[in-house]
Amino acid sequence: MGIPIRVMVNGQLESLQVEPDESLLAMLRERLDLTGAKEGCNEGECGACVVLLDGKAVNACLVLAAEADGREVTTIEGLGRAGALHPLQRAFLAHQAVQCGFCTPGMVMTAAALLRENPDPSEAEIRTALSGNLCRCTGYRQILDAVLTAAKEMRAAGERSPR
Repeated sequence: MGIPIRVMVNGQLESLQVEPDESLLAMLRERLDLTGAKEGCNEGECGACVVLLDGKAVNACLVLAAEADGREVTTIEGLGRAGALHPLQRAFLAHQAVQCGFCTPGMVMTAAALLRENPDPSEAEIRTALSGNLCRCTGYRQILDAVLTAAKEMRAAGERSPR
C-alpha cells in the first residue's frame, strides 16, 4: 500500500502515492519523469543524483520519497527560470565542464547549494563542496572554473540559487 505525500517539485505541488522503500530518486525519475538526476552508484558515493531538498544538497538515492512529504525539491530541470539557463549551467557550458554529461546535474546542483550558502566561495571551499561528486571524463579544473565564474556572475547580478 502506498504512502500519500505532497511535495513541491520545481515549484509545482505534486500529490503522489509512494512505496515505503521508494527513493526520492526513483520517485523523481519514474513517477515525475524528471530524469536529470542520475542513478550512478545508488549508494550515495558518486553524487550523480544530487538534488536540493529544502535548499540543501542531498543524494536522492539515499532519501526515501516519503521523507520529502511537505518539503521542497529542486532538480536540475527546475534550476533555470522560464526557459533560461541558470548561471551555473551557462558557466559549465562556457568552460566546457561537460563531456559525457552524466555527472553534470549532480555537480551543478551541489554547486547551487554551495552558492546559496556562500556566494563568494574560495577554490578550496568549492573543492570541499564537490568532494562527493565524481567525474570520470572532464577533470575538475573546468568544473572549478565554471563554479567560480557563475559565483562572480551571480554576485554581480545580485542573484541567489534557489531554496
